[in-house]
Order: sequence, then structure tokens, then C-alpha cells
Amino acid sequence: MEISSLAALSLGFIFVGSKNGDVSSTMLQTIMEKHESNDKGLDEKWAKFFVLGLALLFLGAQEESDATIEFLKAIDHPISKTAQVLVDACAYAGTGNVLKVQTMLHHCDDHVGGSSEGGKDEKDEKADDTFQAFAVIAISLIAMGEEIGAEMALRQFNHLMHYGEPVIRKAVPLAIALVSASNPQLPLLDTLSKYSHDNDLSVALNAIFAMGIVGAGTNNARLAQMLRQLAGYYQKEPDCLFMVRVAQGLVHMGKGTIGINPFFSDREIMSKPAVAGLLGVLTAFIDAKSFILDKYHWMFFFLVPSMYPRFLITLDEDLHSMPVTVRVGQAVDVVGQAGKPRTISGFQTHQTPVRLGTTERAELGTEEYISFAHVMEGFVILQKNPGWEKEDKMDV
Repeated sequence: MEISSLAALSLGFIFVGSKNGDVSSTMLQTIMEKHESNDKGLDEKWAKFFVLGLALLFLGAQEESDATIEFLKAIDHPISKTAQVLVDACAYAGTGNVLKVQTMLHHCDDHVGGSSEGGKDEKDEKADDTFQAFAVIAISLIAMGEEIGAEMALRQFNHLMHYGEPVIRKAVPLAIALVSASNPQLPLLDTLSKYSHDNDLSVALNAIFAMGIVGAGTNNARLAQMLRQLAGYYQKEPDCLFMVRVAQGLVHMGKGTIGINPFFSDREIMSKPAVAGLLGVLTAFIDAKSFILDKYHWMFFFLVPSMYPRFLITLDEDLHSMPVTVRVGQAVDVVGQAGKPRTISGFQTHQTPVRLGTTERAELGTEEYISFAHVMEGFVILQKNPGWEKEDKMDV
């Protein structure tokens, strides 16, 4: 099962968001056959990666995933519920679809009703609740597209943290990390800092990892300080200490030049491989004891597809690096405003190359050059403004 799950996952990574019919039908067939032959493989810890591979094929597919979800409903096995949640979440990733978020919140609520009536045997109870952890992550996956949705999701996570079952609670830090990867805002850091001292060690562990993801590649001094304190606090807990060290590494990723936020081009376009990489790691963390802390610590490397340098490098038309002055500041949403509103607020002026934070935007300091790209991000090719020198001479 381990090998087939990892094969399914790698197919998911390769064909991410392609809705490839051959691959998805083969995966569904495999699940069906394993279920019919009463193969114990579907009960193993690896099965969640198998269905994640299937879900990644439908990343951003929206309605086109419906047929797959209907097919999964026909399979009477706990893993089918997990698969439905995952496929649904991936299909609407980054859309901010409110109805889907509601559906996922209903999933989180399911179990609470079931266990209070009693009458279920213990075995059933255990196998049943993985899908709830995925439902929590699904909320953040759907809401991470825009800021308002992400903020509302964070409030929901607060409620889930207070009233949820253990399986939901340990997924909440991961979901928070997904909503704002490489975007360390103070309220978030305080929340995660609180969770990182939780009585339930698996919640604490995931919260520490989430701190790493939220601050990945930002060199955030406040966060680095928190992690140093945590390292002292968890001296006697090898697992948590290991996690603190990893989180410290993530915060200083690439000496602060690499971010893992899956949105680029002014946070409008979602990079599918990046989302796939983040989901791969978060899935491993839903059951950290049997993956990351066992002998599968290499699962951290699933993060690699989502790492991307957060640079602005300006080049001339012959692609030689050319330093110009740019203004870097917090991005302001100016959609639909009349005239020429300021697109950034509170800027500082730098020479390129410069590093852009997740919520920052750059614009050229002078009109000496014209940019070919409409979004100042990554490599930008500049052209000399033909009308520039004449104005200069007139001033003289």
C-alpha cells in the first residue's frame, strides 16, 4: 500500500489540476478493487496519500469533479468519505466558495452528534474521523484565495479549536498555516504561540510546524524569538524540539529570500504545484506520529514545489541585470477607483534587486524606464522611456 500510495501521490503531483481521465479512472478502479477484495490496504495510514493523489488531479476543476465524487460515494468504506472531502476541497481550492466552506463545517460537526448517542463500537469510531481533519484543512484551502475569506476562516478555526474533537483540534494549526503561508501577521503568531503550549502534544507539534510555514522565508524577528523560547520550553520533548528546529529552518529559508506562498502575480494566480506541495506536507502532519516522527521525515521535501524566490530583479532588453530605484510598500487594493490612485502605501525606496514580502508590491521610482510586465514581480524586463531625456533637458 505504501508504494501504491506514493505512486498515486506522485501522479497527483505530475498531473496536478489536469483532470487527466486515464490517471483518475485507474486510481478509482484501484480503490474499488481493493475495497471489493477486502484488502486491508485501505485501512492503512497510507491510504490518505492515495486519495490525496486522486484529489490533486482535480485541483481547481470545480464542477468537473462531480462525477468522481459520485463514484466515491458508491464505495462503502471510511476512506471514501476522506476522498470525497479532499476531491471537493481541491476542486474549489482558492475560490472562496462560501457554500463549500459551509459543507466542510458540517463535516466537522458530524462526529460530535454520532459519538454522543453512543451505541457505536470503538473500532468504528476510530476509523471514522480522519475526514474531519481534512475538512478543516479544506476550509482553509477554499478560503485562502482572498483576504476577507481567510479572515473569516480564522474565526471559524477559533471556534473549532474551542469545541472540536481532538482530531479536529490537531488539524486547526495546519489549516491556519495554509491560509497564510509566508505571511506572518501578529494576531496569527500570537494564536499559534498559544497553541504551541497546548496540553495535547500533537496540537503543539502541528502549531510549531505551522509557525514555520506562516513565517517561511521571512526572517521574522518576532517569530524567531518565539521559536527560541519554545526550544527552551520543550527541552525534554525530543519530538517537539525537533519540530522547533525545523520551524527555525523554515523561517530563515534561503536566508530570507524564498517564500512558499502559492499565489503569485500580485496574489491573483494560484500556482497548482505549490498548493500540491503544501497539501502533501499537511497530509503527513495530520498523522505526524506515524509519518514525520516515524521514519518518513523526508516528507518535508514535499514543500519544495511551493518554494519560490520572492525577488524583484530588473533586466534591460539584453537580459543584463540593471539596478534601478523602485518603491516597495504594502499593496493597496485599487480596483475600480477613478483616476490614478496610489497602488502602495508606506513605501521605502530601494535599488533593485529587492525582496518583496507576501503582501508587498513594487513600482518604479522614476519614469526613466517602462516595464514590459504589468506586475512588478520576479524578473522584469525594462525599456528606456523614449520621452524621458527630453523632459530632463527642458527642466535644465
